[in-house]
Amino acid sequence: MSARKGLILAGGTGSRLWPITQGLSKQLMPIYDKPMIYYPLSVLMLTGIREIGIITTPQDQAQFQNLLGDGTQWGVQITWLVQESPDGLAQAYLIAEEFLDGAPSAMVLGDNIFFGHGLPELLASADAQMDGGTVFGYRVADPERYGVVGMDHDGRVTQIIEKPDVPPSNYAVTGLYFLDGSAPDRARAITPSARGELEIVTLLESYLTEGALTVETMGRGYAWLDTGTHASLLDAANFVRTLQSRQGMQTGCPEEIAHGAGWIDDAQLSVLADRYAKTEYGAYLRGLL
Repeated sequence: MSARKGLILAGGTGSRLWPITQGLSKQLMPIYDKPMIYYPLSVLMLTGIREIGIITTPQDQAQFQNLLGDGTQWGVQITWLVQESPDGLAQAYLIAEEFLDGAPSAMVLGDNIFFGHGLPELLASADAQMDGGTVFGYRVADPERYGVVGMDHDGRVTQIIEKPDVPPSNYAVTGLYFLDGSAPDRARAITPSARGELEIVTLLESYLTEGALTVETMGRGYAWLDTGTHASLLDAANFVRTLQSRQGMQTGCPEEIAHGAGWIDDAQLSVLADRYAKTEYGAYLRGLL
């Protein structure tokens, strides 16, 4: 089990997906056969993290709690945190400061989906770095649309630029951040940007100036999807459906990860499978037994 604590930032208004998210949090939207939040949750569980703080808006929290409970069904412990207003990604570390209690963290954005054969090993490599910070770079065709990372031959980050006119590389910074226990203090020290937000790039730059930021690059065999638009929401659902129907294996399945890690036993998995008895998902869980 990792000593690191997990954070999922599942706040925001989801305004880019209106009208479908006017009555439902974006992170509760379906990605094929599972709620969106299952996918970032599974990333933290694959890292071995069992203490997870989930940050939601005040109005959406009850729906998330109804879906996920306290996490014990999967052998994890969920702490519920509230973001009163969306004031930047780095704000998450201030909201979660008491929960983190000085521990290193892995924060994943609630609308990011990661897939790849070597993902557990990549996560383990980042988790092993207890000092400094680690970000994940993913090669994209249009880096000018993203925060882009420049790096040296040793994987050290040399610069991070938000939506650059001339990108230093084709590697976009994904919504997954492994930071040490100093993250809340660093977040408190940064000043809001022109749009009034505590920017994650500014927080990462405080590590960068100390030479304490590394990048793990995701190669050809990885998929990184964010689901912020109607088209990307559908693309993600089709991606998951294609994978699962071809392989007969689930993607982003907390029950499978918990059972494989020994956090829940056969009897507990059987109860979870019975809950979904009328679905292919339930049949899959039954098949794990």
